[in-house]
Amino acid sequence: MAIYFTSDTHFGDPRILRLDRRPFPDLAAHDAALIANWNAVVAPEDEVWHLGDFALGPSDARVAEILASLAGTKHLIRGNNDGPGTLAAPGWASVAHYAEITVEARRLVLCHYAFRTWNGIGRGALNLHGHSHGQLKPIPKQYDVGVDAQGFAPVQLPAILASRRRGAKAPEGRNHRGSFAV
Repeated sequence: MAIYFTSDTHFGDPRILRLDRRPFPDLAAHDAALIANWNAVVAPEDEVWHLGDFALGPSDARVAEILASLAGTKHLIRGNNDGPGTLAAPGWASVAHYAEITVEARRLVLCHYAFRTWNGIGRGALNLHGHSHGQLKPIPKQYDVGVDAQGFAPVQLPAILASRRRGAKAPEGRNHRGSFAV
């Protein structure tokens, strides 16, 4: 089982193409590509932590349909755009405002929002967040896992850490399960 992180998919959000200049011709193509990208890297036995802003706009039934179409065991850390239909959608293993987990012997503090300081920062804990859509200048030990910052697909911790060393967005096709469309 692998553990992945993502954020700010904004499924069904009519504003997202314009506000973030995502490279999709329309919202249907956006949503289809993000679903395909997710399923190209995440296997059914994997775990995914979605750090908020899963969907905004689609009906509760459509949110549930999208969630069901995504591989893996899915956890939601609530974002500012996650409404009651997203929070109540069947298919979340957990829904919370905040979580602390350990992955590959690294302590991680998960929230939709970037923190200035967090629990365990002095002992090496990392803050993984979304919300900023790749526009926030990071501070040490802090990583934006949103789709805009990480190549429009969930990513594992080594790729997240490598994204800082590259100083740019994660490249396409970085996972062994196949390349994906942007």
